[in-house]
Amino acid sequence: MPTLVNVFIIVTAVAVVIQAGILVGLFVAVRKTSKRVESLATDVQTKALPTIETAQSMLVELRPRITDIVGNVEDSARMARAQMERLDVTVSDIVDRTRLQVIRADELVNRTMDRVEETSELVHRTVVSPIRQLSGLMTGLSAGLEYFLGRRRRQRGDGVGVPQDELFI
Repeated sequence: MPTLVNVFIIVTAVAVVIQAGILVGLFVAVRKTSKRVESLATDVQTKALPTIETAQSMLVELRPRITDIVGNVEDSARMARAQMERLDVTVSDIVDRTRLQVIRADELVNRTMDRVEETSELVHRTVVSPIRQLSGLMTGLSAGLEYFLGRRRRQRGDGVGVPQDELFI
């Protein structure tokens, strides 16, 4: 059995040596990586920090102006909204008034047309019909007198044969 212990010790010693080599390799790799990170950090500090500081100072300087601009935009939007509401009320009022005036004009035209029609009928009943009746009566009397007296109706000089006393309306 002593040989087995020796073999085990040798295998363990080789394993420890391998682990030590791996640890040394890891140490070297970490050291190189940390040097790269440090150089990158230095580059970032030298290049990016001035830009970040400039941006921060601009933000500090511009913050009040931006706040004023935002406040002005809010005020403008509020005033525009109020003006649009007033305009909407005005336009609605104009439309309502126009609609009312159109209805009134329509009623006025209808009443006027009804009165014109009534007046036309009234003139026809009171003036034209009695004149026609009187004309018919006069024509009948004239024809009756001419027949009774035996004369023929006089004819106009143009030869048309229409009596002079006949009324045409």
